[in-house]
Amino acid sequence: MTEEFRRRIKNLLLLDIETVAACPSYDDLDERMQQLWDKKAGKLRKSEDTRTNAEMFYEQGAIYAEFGRVVCIAFGGFFMDEQGEPSLKVRSFSNTDEAALLREFKALLEKYPADQLILCAHNGKEFDFPYLCRRMLIHGIELPKVLQIQGKKPWEILHQDTLEMWKFGDYKNFTSLDLLASIFQIPSSKDEMSGDRVTPVFYEENDLEKICRYCREDVVVLAQVYLKLFSQNLIAEPNIVRIN
Repeated sequence: MTEEFRRRIKNLLLLDIETVAACPSYDDLDERMQQLWDKKAGKLRKSEDTRTNAEMFYEQGAIYAEFGRVVCIAFGGFFMDEQGEPSLKVRSFSNTDEAALLREFKALLEKYPADQLILCAHNGKEFDFPYLCRRMLIHGIELPKVLQIQGKKPWEILHQDTLEMWKFGDYKNFTSLDLLASIFQIPSSKDEMSGDRVTPVFYEENDLEKICRYCREDVVVLAQVYLKLFSQNLIAEPNIVRIN
C-alpha cells in the first residue's frame, strides 16, 4: 500500500445500510399512505406483474425512503496494525427504533471534521446517502454537515461511490457489488442471506443480528472492491476486525 494511497484513505468511512418496509404489512399503513403506495405501485408495476399492491409493498417498500426505514448501518475504515500491515475494522449500529439509530450514526459522523470526512458506499449517491438524509429529516433530525449536500456542485462533494467509479462515465451500466466481488475474486457477502431477504428476516424471523452480520460483510466486500479499484492488494482475512 503506497504512501499516496494511505493519505487517500485516511479520512475514508465505508458504509452500507439495510432497510426494511416501514411496517410489517400494507394493512398496517394508514389510509393516506395506502393510497399513496397504490399510486407508487401502479407506476412500478409491469404489464406481466400479477402481484397485489400489498405484496409489492412488502417486497419493495424498503427501497423507498418514504415507505421504508433503516434498521442497520455498518461502517468501516482502513488502518495499519502494530506490524504495519494494512487492516480493516468494521462495526455496525442497529436499532428497532430508527430515530435512535440515526441519531447514533449522526453522532459518529460528527466526530470527524466535516470538510475532511469522505463517505463511500456502493451506489451510495443514489441510495445510501439520500436514504439516510431523507429518513433523518422525516424524524426531525438535523443533517450532519457531511450530509448537507443540497445545492452543492458535484466537485464540492467528497463522497465516493464504487459503482460510479466502476462506470468510468458509462451511465447505461449498473453493476452490483456482488458481481464486482466475483470478478475480483473476493468472497461473497451473500452466503447467509441476500438483500431481498432483509424485510422477511426482520419481521418474520425477528433476527436483527443476522441482518447486521450481512451488513457488516457487505462493508468488508465494499472495502476490498475499493482496494481493487485502485490496484491495491486485498486485506488479508486475519487483518479484518469485525465488531458486533
